[in-house]
Amino acid sequence: MVFPLASDSPPPATDLPTNITADYNEARDILPLSSCGSAALLRLCIQKLCGELGEDGKNFNADIKSLVAKGLPVQIQQSLDIVRVVGNNAVHPGQMDLRGSVETARKLFGLVNLIVEVMITQPKHVQQMYNSMVPQSQRDAIANRDTP
Repeated sequence: MVFPLASDSPPPATDLPTNITADYNEARDILPLSSCGSAALLRLCIQKLCGELGEDGKNFNADIKSLVAKGLPVQIQQSLDIVRVVGNNAVHPGQMDLRGSVETARKLFGLVNLIVEVMITQPKHVQQMYNSMVPQSQRDAIANRDTP
């Protein structure tokens, strides 16, 4: 390597699962060389993320459908589909030409981090606050109230 590659795309979200972080960082590393490869790796990241969210992780479209049925916010569904479609099209000839479109690929990094923020970080923070601020007896009463 004559010079180190530098990526100005955002680092992975703190709560991105460790088994996905390596793919995310590889996508960052190759972005200056291949926006198509970067987009494809980010697609892989969110497919793996669906598995972390309790889905099968094998049929990406079915995973998104299942998450929607469970109440996934429409903005996150659209974010997942943007990364899914752009990542798919980046590797299928004639679908979308991302060559040289570093900016399009760079936007996908932000979407992956947004998905992690909404689906992992925010629920984790709320759960921590709930557990520390609501006494156990009241949490039990709330659980009984909400049980059919």
